[in-house]
Amino acid sequence: MNDESRTMNVKTDMYKIIWAYFLAFVIFTLNACAPKPAAIPTPTEALLLLPETPTPAEPDCNSIKAIPTPGAEEESLFSPVSADDMTRGPADAAVTIIEYGDFQDLPSAALAPVLDQLEENYPEDLQIVYRDFPMVTNPGHEKAGHAARAAHAAALQGKYWEMHALLFAEQEVWSPLSGEEFERWLAEEAANLGMDAAQLVEDMQREEIVEKVRQAFVSGQEIGLPGTPFLLINGQIYNAPSDFASLDQIIRLIVLGERQFTSCPPIAINAAKDYLATLHTEKGDVVIQFYPDKAPVAVNNFIFLAQEGWFDGITFHRVLPGFVAQTGDPSGTGQGNPGYLFKNEIDSSLSFDRPGVVGMANSGADTNGSQFFITYAPVTQLDGKYTIFGQVISGMDVLEQLTPRDPQLGVEALPGDILLGVTIEER
Repeated sequence: MNDESRTMNVKTDMYKIIWAYFLAFVIFTLNACAPKPAAIPTPTEALLLLPETPTPAEPDCNSIKAIPTPGAEEESLFSPVSADDMTRGPADAAVTIIEYGDFQDLPSAALAPVLDQLEENYPEDLQIVYRDFPMVTNPGHEKAGHAARAAHAAALQGKYWEMHALLFAEQEVWSPLSGEEFERWLAEEAANLGMDAAQLVEDMQREEIVEKVRQAFVSGQEIGLPGTPFLLINGQIYNAPSDFASLDQIIRLIVLGERQFTSCPPIAINAAKDYLATLHTEKGDVVIQFYPDKAPVAVNNFIFLAQEGWFDGITFHRVLPGFVAQTGDPSGTGQGNPGYLFKNEIDSSLSFDRPGVVGMANSGADTNGSQFFITYAPVTQLDGKYTIFGQVISGMDVLEQLTPRDPQLGVEALPGDILLGVTIEER
Protein backbone atom coordinates (compact mmCIF):
# COMPACT_ATOMS: atom_id res chain seq x y z
CA MET A 1 0.00 0.00 0.00
CA ASN A 2 1.53 3.33 -1.05
CA ASP A 3 1.72 6.46 1.11
CA GLU A 4 -1.21 8.16 -0.57
CA SER A 5 -3.42 5.11 -0.09
CA ARG A 6 -2.54 4.93 3.55
CA THR A 7 -3.27 8.60 3.99
CA MET A 8 -6.74 7.95 2.68
CA ASN A 9 -7.26 4.79 4.75
CA VAL A 10 -6.64 6.51 8.05
CA LYS A 11 -9.60 8.76 7.41
CA THR A 12 -12.76 7.66 9.11
CA ASP A 13 -15.58 6.47 6.94
CA MET A 14 -18.07 8.77 8.68
CA TYR A 15 -19.12 10.63 5.59
CA LYS A 16 -17.10 9.22 2.72
CA ILE A 17 -18.69 5.80 3.00
CA ILE A 18 -22.01 6.86 4.49
CA TRP A 19 -22.80 9.21 1.63
CA ALA A 20 -21.90 6.65 -1.01
CA TYR A 21 -23.62 3.89 0.88
CA PHE A 22 -26.89 5.65 1.55
CA LEU A 23 -27.45 7.60 -1.65
CA ALA A 24 -30.03 4.92 -2.33
CA PHE A 25 -31.93 5.92 0.79
CA VAL A 26 -35.12 7.75 -0.11
CA ILE A 27 -37.81 9.44 1.97
CA PHE A 28 -41.37 9.49 0.65
CA THR A 29 -42.93 12.93 0.47
CA LEU A 30 -45.91 13.52 2.72
CA ASN A 31 -48.53 12.95 0.03
CA ALA A 32 -46.75 11.58 -3.04
CA CYS A 33 -44.21 9.02 -4.13
CA ALA A 34 -41.50 11.49 -5.14
CA PRO A 35 -38.17 10.78 -3.37
CA LYS A 36 -36.25 13.29 -1.28
CA PRO A 37 -32.46 13.43 -0.73
CA ALA A 38 -30.78 10.46 0.89
CA ALA A 39 -30.80 10.08 4.67
CA ILE A 40 -27.74 9.42 6.79
CA PRO A 41 -27.97 7.02 9.74
CA THR A 42 -26.12 8.86 12.50
CA PRO A 43 -29.07 9.75 14.69
CA THR A 44 -29.68 11.51 17.92
CA GLU A 45 -32.75 10.02 19.63
CA ALA A 46 -32.57 6.84 17.55
CA LEU A 47 -33.62 8.42 14.26
CA LEU A 48 -32.16 8.37 10.79
CA LEU A 49 -30.64 11.80 10.34
CA LEU A 50 -30.13 14.30 7.61
CA PRO A 51 -27.14 16.51 8.47
CA GLU A 52 -27.41 20.24 7.90
CA THR A 53 -24.73 22.90 7.94
CA PRO A 54 -23.18 22.58 11.42
CA THR A 55 -24.04 25.29 13.92
CA PRO A 56 -21.11 26.59 16.01
CA ALA A 57 -21.40 25.49 19.63
CA GLU A 58 -18.13 27.07 20.70
CA PRO A 59 -14.95 28.11 18.91
CA ASP A 60 -13.44 25.36 16.77
CA CYS A 61 -16.24 22.87 17.43
CA ASN A 62 -19.54 22.30 15.63
CA SER A 63 -22.51 20.20 16.65
CA ILE A 64 -24.39 18.23 14.01
CA LYS A 65 -28.03 19.17 13.60
CA ALA A 66 -30.56 16.51 12.80
CA ILE A 67 -33.95 16.50 11.13
CA PRO A 68 -36.16 13.71 12.51
CA THR A 69 -38.27 11.43 10.38
CA PRO A 70 -41.93 12.52 9.94
CA GLY A 71 -43.98 12.26 13.12
CA ALA A 72 -47.02 10.03 13.53
CA GLU A 73 -49.34 12.98 13.05
CA GLU A 74 -47.99 13.68 9.58
CA GLU A 75 -49.63 12.24 6.50
CA SER A 76 -47.83 9.25 5.00
CA LEU A 77 -48.38 6.56 2.42
CA PHE A 78 -47.26 4.01 4.99
CA SER A 79 -49.39 3.38 8.05
CA PRO A 80 -47.64 3.41 11.43
CA VAL A 81 -47.04 0.15 13.25
CA SER A 82 -50.23 -0.95 14.98
CA ALA A 83 -51.82 -3.89 16.75
CA ASP A 84 -52.90 -5.21 13.35
CA ASP A 85 -49.28 -5.74 12.32
CA MET A 86 -47.27 -8.90 12.82
CA THR A 87 -44.32 -7.78 14.93
CA ARG A 88 -41.44 -9.18 16.92
CA GLY A 89 -39.05 -7.30 19.17
CA PRO A 90 -39.75 -4.43 21.59
CA ALA A 91 -42.12 -1.69 20.46
CA ASP A 92 -39.75 0.96 21.85
CA ALA A 93 -36.72 -0.39 19.99
CA ALA A 94 -34.26 2.13 18.55
CA VAL A 95 -34.70 0.56 15.11
CA THR A 96 -37.87 -0.63 13.42
CA ILE A 97 -37.60 -2.48 10.12
CA ILE A 98 -40.87 -2.90 8.24
CA GLU A 99 -40.79 -5.45 5.45
CA TYR A 100 -43.38 -5.78 2.73
CA GLY A 101 -42.82 -9.35 1.60
CA ASP A 102 -44.13 -12.19 -0.54
CA PHE A 103 -43.80 -15.77 0.71
CA GLN A 104 -43.25 -17.03 -2.85
CA ASP A 105 -40.59 -14.44 -3.63
CA LEU A 106 -36.95 -15.60 -3.71
CA PRO A 107 -35.40 -12.31 -2.45
CA SER A 108 -37.91 -12.22 0.42
CA ALA A 109 -36.84 -15.74 1.36
CA ALA A 110 -33.19 -14.72 1.22
CA LEU A 111 -33.87 -11.79 3.55
CA ALA A 112 -35.63 -13.91 6.20
CA PRO A 113 -32.48 -15.45 7.79
CA VAL A 114 -30.76 -12.06 7.68
CA LEU A 115 -33.52 -10.51 9.77
CA ASP A 116 -33.46 -13.54 12.09
CA GLN A 117 -29.76 -13.01 12.74
CA LEU A 118 -30.20 -9.28 13.27
CA GLU A 119 -32.99 -9.95 15.76
CA GLU A 120 -30.71 -12.34 17.63
CA ASN A 121 -27.89 -9.78 17.70
CA TYR A 122 -30.10 -6.84 18.75
CA PRO A 123 -32.87 -8.25 20.96
CA GLU A 124 -33.42 -4.92 22.75
CA ASP A 125 -32.77 -2.55 19.88
CA LEU A 126 -34.64 -4.01 16.88
CA GLN A 127 -38.32 -4.42 16.08
CA ILE A 128 -39.24 -6.33 12.93
CA VAL A 129 -42.62 -5.85 11.26
CA TYR A 130 -43.83 -8.07 8.41
CA ARG A 131 -46.54 -6.89 6.04
CA ASP A 132 -47.89 -8.99 3.20
CA PHE A 133 -47.66 -7.94 -0.41
CA PRO A 134 -48.56 -11.19 -2.20
CA MET A 135 -47.88 -10.44 -5.85
CA VAL A 136 -50.45 -12.96 -7.03
CA THR A 137 -50.69 -11.46 -10.51
CA ASN A 138 -47.02 -12.18 -11.20
CA PRO A 139 -46.10 -15.50 -12.85
CA GLY A 140 -44.70 -17.90 -10.26
CA HIS A 141 -46.49 -16.18 -7.38
CA GLU A 142 -49.85 -17.85 -7.76
CA LYS A 143 -49.72 -19.37 -4.27
CA ALA A 144 -48.37 -16.26 -2.53
CA GLY A 145 -51.84 -15.39 -1.28
CA HIS A 146 -52.48 -18.93 -0.06
CA ALA A 147 -49.19 -18.85 1.84
CA ALA A 148 -50.06 -15.51 3.45
CA ARG A 149 -53.43 -16.92 4.51
CA ALA A 150 -51.67 -19.94 6.01
CA ALA A 151 -49.45 -17.65 8.09
CA HIS A 152 -52.45 -15.68 9.39
CA ALA A 153 -54.36 -18.89 10.07
CA ALA A 154 -51.36 -20.09 12.07
CA ALA A 155 -51.50 -16.85 14.03
CA LEU A 156 -54.88 -17.94 15.41
CA GLN A 157 -53.01 -20.81 17.05
CA GLY A 158 -50.16 -18.60 18.22
CA LYS A 159 -47.79 -19.89 15.54
CA TYR A 160 -47.52 -17.01 13.06
CA TRP A 161 -43.74 -16.59 13.16
CA GLU A 162 -43.16 -20.34 13.14
CA MET A 163 -45.24 -20.63 9.95
CA HIS A 164 -43.57 -17.50 8.57
CA ALA A 165 -40.14 -19.08 9.04
CA LEU A 166 -41.28 -22.42 7.62
CA LEU A 167 -42.77 -20.92 4.46
CA PHE A 168 -39.58 -19.06 3.65
CA ALA A 169 -37.21 -21.86 4.64
CA GLU A 170 -39.11 -24.46 2.58
CA GLN A 171 -40.09 -22.17 -0.28
CA GLU A 172 -38.40 -24.36 -2.90
CA VAL A 173 -40.35 -27.38 -1.63
CA TRP A 174 -43.91 -26.01 -1.66
CA SER A 175 -43.68 -23.41 -4.42
CA PRO A 176 -43.98 -25.88 -7.34
CA LEU A 177 -46.84 -27.85 -5.74
CA SER A 178 -50.40 -27.70 -6.95
CA GLY A 179 -53.02 -26.05 -4.75
CA GLU A 180 -54.23 -29.36 -3.32
CA GLU A 181 -50.68 -30.61 -2.80
CA PHE A 182 -49.81 -27.37 -1.04
CA GLU A 183 -52.70 -27.79 1.42
CA ARG A 184 -51.63 -31.37 2.16
CA TRP A 185 -48.05 -30.17 2.70
CA LEU A 186 -49.29 -27.42 5.02
CA ALA A 187 -51.35 -29.89 7.04
CA GLU A 188 -48.36 -32.18 7.51
CA GLU A 189 -46.00 -29.36 8.45
CA ALA A 190 -48.58 -27.78 10.77
CA ALA A 191 -48.72 -31.02 12.72
CA ASN A 192 -44.92 -30.96 12.98
CA LEU A 193 -45.21 -27.47 14.46
CA GLY A 194 -47.62 -28.73 17.10
CA MET A 195 -50.67 -27.19 15.45
CA ASP A 196 -54.13 -28.49 14.73
CA ALA A 197 -53.68 -29.16 11.01
CA ALA A 198 -57.37 -29.50 10.17
CA GLN A 199 -58.12 -26.25 11.96
CA LEU A 200 -55.34 -24.49 10.06
CA VAL A 201 -56.75 -25.52 6.67
CA GLU A 202 -60.24 -24.52 7.77
CA ASP A 203 -59.09 -21.14 9.11
CA MET A 204 -57.36 -20.36 5.82
CA GLN A 205 -60.86 -20.03 4.31
CA ARG A 206 -62.16 -17.66 6.98
CA GLU A 207 -63.62 -14.56 5.38
CA GLU A 208 -61.63 -12.13 7.53
CA ILE A 209 -58.33 -13.84 6.66
CA VAL A 210 -59.11 -14.01 2.95
CA GLU A 211 -60.07 -10.33 3.00
CA LYS A 212 -56.98 -9.36 5.03
CA VAL A 213 -54.67 -10.89 2.42
CA ARG A 214 -56.67 -9.47 -0.49
CA GLN A 215 -56.55 -6.00 1.04
CA ALA A 216 -52.79 -6.32 1.57
CA PHE A 217 -52.37 -6.84 -2.17
CA VAL A 218 -54.67 -3.93 -3.03
CA SER A 219 -52.96 -1.63 -0.53
CA GLY A 220 -49.52 -2.46 -1.89
CA GLN A 221 -50.67 -1.60 -5.39
CA GLU A 222 -52.20 1.68 -4.23
CA ILE A 223 -48.98 2.67 -2.50
CA GLY A 224 -47.04 1.75 -5.62
CA LEU A 225 -44.73 -0.84 -4.11
CA PRO A 226 -42.25 -1.78 -6.86
CA GLY A 227 -41.76 -5.33 -5.59
CA THR A 228 -40.58 -7.35 -2.64
CA PRO A 229 -38.89 -7.31 -0.28
CA PHE A 230 -39.59 -3.61 0.25
CA LEU A 231 -38.09 -2.17 3.43
CA LEU A 232 -38.70 0.83 5.66
CA ILE A 233 -36.18 1.64 8.38
CA ASN A 234 -37.58 3.92 11.05
CA GLY A 235 -40.21 5.06 8.59
CA GLN A 236 -37.82 5.79 5.74
CA ILE A 237 -37.65 3.86 2.50
CA TYR A 238 -34.53 1.73 2.23
CA ASN A 239 -33.57 0.40 -1.18
CA ALA A 240 -29.85 -0.14 -0.70
CA PRO A 241 -28.25 -3.60 -0.20
CA SER A 242 -30.14 -5.77 2.30
CA ASP A 243 -27.40 -8.25 3.16
CA PHE A 244 -26.49 -8.80 6.80
CA ALA A 245 -23.39 -6.57 6.83
CA SER A 246 -25.25 -3.63 5.30
CA LEU A 247 -28.23 -3.76 7.64
CA ASP A 248 -25.99 -4.47 10.62
CA GLN A 249 -24.04 -1.25 9.96
CA ILE A 250 -27.22 0.77 9.81
CA ILE A 251 -28.52 -0.66 13.07
CA ARG A 252 -25.19 -0.06 14.80
CA LEU A 253 -25.17 3.58 13.74
CA ILE A 254 -28.77 4.22 14.74
CA VAL A 255 -28.18 2.61 18.14
CA LEU A 256 -25.07 4.75 18.51
CA GLY A 257 -27.30 7.77 17.99
CA GLU A 258 -28.87 7.20 21.38
CA ARG A 259 -25.47 7.87 22.94
CA GLN A 260 -24.49 10.87 20.86
CA PHE A 261 -24.22 14.36 22.29
CA THR A 262 -26.14 17.37 21.03
CA SER A 263 -23.37 19.86 21.71
CA CYS A 264 -19.61 20.02 22.00
CA PRO A 265 -17.95 19.61 25.40
CA PRO A 266 -16.84 22.83 27.14
CA ILE A 267 -13.13 23.27 27.67
CA ALA A 268 -12.42 21.88 31.14
CA ILE A 269 -8.72 21.09 31.05
CA ASN A 270 -5.79 23.22 32.20
CA ALA A 271 -3.22 23.48 29.42
CA ALA A 272 -0.50 23.99 32.03
CA LYS A 273 -1.09 20.58 33.57
CA ASP A 274 -0.06 17.09 32.49
CA TYR A 275 -2.67 14.54 31.48
CA LEU A 276 -2.21 10.80 31.01
CA ALA A 277 -4.64 8.26 29.64
CA THR A 278 -4.35 4.53 30.24
CA LEU A 279 -6.05 2.44 27.59
CA HIS A 280 -7.10 -0.86 29.12
CA THR A 281 -7.20 -3.39 26.28
CA GLU A 282 -7.72 -7.12 26.06
CA LYS A 283 -3.98 -7.49 25.47
CA GLY A 284 -2.82 -5.17 28.26
CA ASP A 285 -2.47 -1.46 29.08
CA VAL A 286 -1.25 1.38 26.89
CA VAL A 287 -0.33 4.74 28.48
CA ILE A 288 -0.58 7.99 26.52
CA GLN A 289 0.96 11.36 27.45
CA PHE A 290 -1.21 14.19 26.06
CA TYR A 291 -0.21 17.58 24.61
CA PRO A 292 -2.80 19.93 26.16
CA ASP A 293 -0.75 23.02 25.27
CA LYS A 294 -0.55 22.11 21.57
CA ALA A 295 -3.95 20.49 20.97
CA PRO A 296 -6.24 21.60 23.82
CA VAL A 297 -9.52 20.92 22.00
CA ALA A 298 -8.53 17.37 21.03
CA VAL A 299 -7.18 16.58 24.50
CA ASN A 300 -10.24 18.06 26.20
CA ASN A 301 -12.49 16.09 23.86
CA PHE A 302 -10.72 12.80 24.55
CA ILE A 303 -10.88 13.29 28.31
CA PHE A 304 -14.56 14.24 28.15
CA LEU A 305 -15.47 11.17 26.11
CA ALA A 306 -13.38 8.89 28.32
CA GLN A 307 -15.11 10.17 31.45
CA GLU A 308 -18.50 9.66 29.77
CA GLY A 309 -17.65 6.01 29.07
CA TRP A 310 -17.66 6.54 25.29
CA PHE A 311 -14.61 4.32 24.82
CA ASP A 312 -15.73 1.51 27.14
CA GLY A 313 -16.04 -1.87 25.45
CA ILE A 314 -15.40 -0.70 21.89
CA THR A 315 -13.25 -2.33 19.24
CA PHE A 316 -10.03 -1.50 17.46
CA HIS A 317 -11.81 -1.50 14.12
CA ARG A 318 -8.70 -0.80 11.99
CA VAL A 319 -5.33 -2.34 12.81
CA LEU A 320 -2.76 -2.20 9.99
CA PRO A 321 0.67 -3.46 11.14
CA GLY A 322 3.45 -1.10 10.16
CA PHE A 323 0.94 1.75 9.85
CA VAL A 324 -1.69 2.51 12.52
CA ALA A 325 -4.17 1.07 15.04
CA GLN A 326 -7.49 2.95 15.07
CA THR A 327 -10.44 3.00 17.47
CA GLY A 328 -12.88 5.42 19.10
CA ASP A 329 -16.11 4.41 17.36
CA PRO A 330 -18.59 2.55 19.61
CA SER A 331 -20.51 1.34 16.56
CA GLY A 332 -17.42 -0.52 15.35
CA THR A 333 -18.24 0.46 11.78
CA GLY A 334 -15.61 3.17 11.33
CA GLN A 335 -18.45 5.60 10.57
CA GLY A 336 -19.53 6.67 14.05
CA ASN A 337 -19.04 10.07 15.65
CA PRO A 338 -20.04 11.66 18.98
CA GLY A 339 -22.61 14.03 17.47
CA TYR A 340 -20.24 16.93 16.90
CA LEU A 341 -17.09 17.75 14.92
CA PHE A 342 -14.15 20.01 15.72
CA LYS A 343 -11.32 21.62 13.81
CA ASN A 344 -7.82 20.36 13.25
CA GLU A 345 -5.05 21.63 15.54
CA ILE A 346 -1.88 21.40 13.49
CA ASP A 347 1.38 22.20 15.28
CA SER A 348 4.46 22.28 13.06
CA SER A 349 6.67 21.17 15.94
CA LEU A 350 4.89 17.79 16.02
CA SER A 351 5.26 15.02 13.47
CA PHE A 352 4.17 11.45 12.84
CA ASP A 353 7.85 10.60 12.69
CA ARG A 354 7.95 7.74 15.17
CA PRO A 355 5.90 4.85 16.58
CA GLY A 356 3.30 5.69 19.22
CA VAL A 357 2.18 9.08 17.95
CA VAL A 358 -1.51 9.61 18.76
CA GLY A 359 -3.62 11.45 16.18
CA MET A 360 -7.28 12.30 15.57
CA ALA A 361 -8.78 10.42 12.64
CA ASN A 362 -10.98 12.44 10.32
CA SER A 363 -12.84 12.34 7.03
CA GLY A 364 -11.32 15.59 5.84
CA ALA A 365 -10.07 18.81 7.35
CA ASP A 366 -11.86 19.89 10.53
CA THR A 367 -14.05 16.78 10.89
CA ASN A 368 -12.57 15.38 14.10
CA GLY A 369 -14.95 13.53 16.40
CA SER A 370 -14.06 10.58 18.62
CA GLN A 371 -11.93 8.30 16.48
CA PHE A 372 -8.18 8.30 17.02
CA PHE A 373 -5.19 6.31 15.83
CA ILE A 374 -1.74 5.38 17.07
CA THR A 375 1.17 4.93 14.70
CA TYR A 376 3.22 1.75 14.48
CA ALA A 377 6.03 3.40 12.52
CA PRO A 378 7.02 6.78 11.08
CA VAL A 379 4.25 7.93 8.71
CA THR A 380 5.24 11.51 8.00
CA GLN A 381 2.92 11.60 4.97
CA LEU A 382 0.18 12.27 7.53
CA ASP A 383 1.83 15.47 8.82
CA GLY A 384 -0.32 18.55 8.47
CA LYS A 385 -3.50 16.56 7.80
CA TYR A 386 -4.28 15.10 11.22
CA THR A 387 -4.16 16.56 14.72
CA ILE A 388 -1.39 15.13 16.90
CA PHE A 389 -2.44 15.28 20.54
CA GLY A 390 -0.36 12.68 22.39
CA GLN A 391 2.39 10.08 22.48
CA VAL A 392 2.46 6.53 23.82
CA ILE A 393 4.94 6.35 26.71
CA SER A 394 4.38 2.68 27.54
CA GLY A 395 2.55 -0.24 26.01
CA MET A 396 3.75 -0.24 22.41
CA ASP A 397 4.34 -3.97 22.88
CA VAL A 398 0.64 -4.30 23.71
CA LEU A 399 -0.36 -2.45 20.56
CA GLU A 400 1.86 -4.75 18.52
CA GLN A 401 -0.19 -7.69 19.79
CA LEU A 402 -3.50 -6.33 18.49
CA THR A 403 -5.21 -8.50 15.89
CA PRO A 404 -4.63 -7.09 12.39
CA ARG A 405 -7.91 -5.95 10.91
CA ASP A 406 -8.78 -4.18 7.68
CA PRO A 407 -12.43 -2.96 7.73
CA GLN A 408 -12.34 -2.65 3.95
CA LEU A 409 -12.67 -6.45 3.89
CA GLY A 410 -16.21 -6.07 5.26
CA VAL A 411 -17.64 -9.30 6.66
CA GLU A 412 -14.33 -11.01 5.89
CA ALA A 413 -12.51 -8.86 8.46
CA LEU A 414 -11.49 -10.59 11.67
CA PRO A 415 -13.13 -9.46 14.93
CA GLY A 416 -11.21 -6.58 16.47
CA ASP A 417 -9.67 -6.54 19.93
CA ILE A 418 -11.61 -4.71 22.62
CA LEU A 419 -10.71 -1.44 24.32
CA LEU A 420 -12.17 -2.22 27.73
CA GLY A 421 -12.00 1.32 29.08
CA VAL A 422 -9.85 4.40 29.64
CA THR A 423 -8.50 5.88 32.87
CA ILE A 424 -7.52 9.56 32.97
CA GLU A 425 -4.86 10.96 35.30
CA GLU A 426 -4.23 14.68 35.88
CA ARG A 427 -0.94 15.86 37.33
